[in-house]
Amino acid sequence: QVQLVESGGGLVQAGGSLRLSCAASGSANVMGWYRQIPGKPRDFIARIAPDGRTDIADSTKVRFTISRDNAKSTVYLDINNLAPEDTAVYYCFEAGGMIFGPRSWGQGTQVTVSS
Repeated sequence: QVQLVESGGGLVQAGGSLRLSCAASGSANVMGWYRQIPGKPRDFIARIAPDGRTDIADSTKVRFTISRDNAKSTVYLDINNLAPEDTAVYYCFEAGGMIFGPRSWGQGTQVTVSS
């Protein structure tokens, strides 16, 4: 199975922006992101197919942008105007298609937003 390596998390102040990256060890099909806010279930954010088609959760559509670079087998998540409620562990995933659940997971990257 494909290995996924995440980067870009860290401590930021409210109102700031972050770009999270997730690089696959080889070719990747659909890639995307979940996050797990403390005390809540892991929640879907967005996914993107190699042709650029996207599926984005309504709750994050305004401030979250997903993109990918197929040549690098890398998916990105840009988060704007961060708020303390965005504090979570963010997990990238790879799936066999837009209708399938994750088959590989990244290690998770912590995003902490201070007020």
